[in-house]
Amino acid sequence: MSEVENKILVKRINDLKRAKNAVILVHNYQRPEIYDVADFIGDSLGLCKQAANTNADIILFCGVHFMAESAAILNPDKKVIVPTIDAGCAMADMIDAEALVQFKKKHPDAAVVAYVNSTADVKAVSDICCTSSNAVDVVNSLPNKKIIFVPDKNLAAYVATKVPEKEIIAWQGYCPVHHVVNAEYVKSVRQQNPNAEVIAHPESKPEVLKLADHIASTTGMINVAKKSNAKEFFVLTECGMTERLNREVPSKKFTGLCNMCFDMKRNTLEYILRCLENESPVVKVDKKIQIKALEALNKMFKVSN
Repeated sequence: MSEVENKILVKRINDLKRAKNAVILVHNYQRPEIYDVADFIGDSLGLCKQAANTNADIILFCGVHFMAESAAILNPDKKVIVPTIDAGCAMADMIDAEALVQFKKKHPDAAVVAYVNSTADVKAVSDICCTSSNAVDVVNSLPNKKIIFVPDKNLAAYVATKVPEKEIIAWQGYCPVHHVVNAEYVKSVRQQNPNAEVIAHPESKPEVLKLADHIASTTGMINVAKKSNAKEFFVLTECGMTERLNREVPSKKFTGLCNMCFDMKRNTLEYILRCLENESPVVKVDKKIQIKALEALNKMFKVSN
C-alpha cells in the first residue's frame, strides 16, 4: 500500500476513534504504520496499565489475543475489539488451565506466577501475573520459596538468576521468535557489528542472555538506548522493535533480528478501520474466569506501581 493510501486510512481511523470515544492500544511489535493511529504504544505492562485506566468506551487492541483478553479482564464493562481475531500466540498456546491445575498438585507449596503471555483461563488459576519487565519484582514479592513459573522457560531461567534463594519450577514453553537464537548467532553478530551493544529480550535462551550487554523488555530497550553512550545497537527480539527504536531514538543506529512474529503482523490499517466501523470482532471473557484472572493481574499492579 502506498504512503498516500496509508495516510488516508490513518486519517479515517483517527477521525472515527474520536467520534466513537475509542482508544487504540498498540504493541511495540506491530507494523510501523499502525503506530500512526496509536493512542499508546508499549510493552505488555505499559499497555495493561493503559487498559486499566482508560475512560474510553471502546478499547481497540492491536497486538495478539491474550493482550486483548487482559484488556477485557480489566474492563469487563467496556467493549474490547481486535482487528484480527486469529492473531494468537504460540507460547500462550503451550499451556492450558487444566494442565496447570494438574501440575500444581505436584507442587502444593508453590505459588504460580503467570507471564501475561498466557490465556485468561491460565491467569485465573494462577496466584499472580507478571511481565518481562517486572517478573523479578513479582517473584520477590511472594513469601513462597517455590515458584511455578509459566509458560516461558527462558524468562523463568532469567528470573532464577536474579532470585537464587528461591526454587523456580519452569513450565517448558517458549517464544519461537526468541528461542531460535543461540550463542553462535550472537557471537557472529558481535563479529559483524564490533561497535554495537547487544540488547536481548529476557525471553531469549540463557546462553544468549549471558552474551548480551543489556537485557530488557521492549520498552526497557528504548530506555537502554537513550541512556547508553553507545551509538549502535543490535536488538535481539522481534523485528518490529527495530523500527520502534529508530523512531524513538533517531540519533542512533539499530540493527535487529530478521525473525518476525506473523501473528503480530496480522493486523493492518485496513483491518483496524473495518474493526472500528463494525465494532467487532469483540473479545469476551467468561465472568467467573474474569474475576479470578483480575485478582492475579491486580496483585501484579500492586507490585509494579
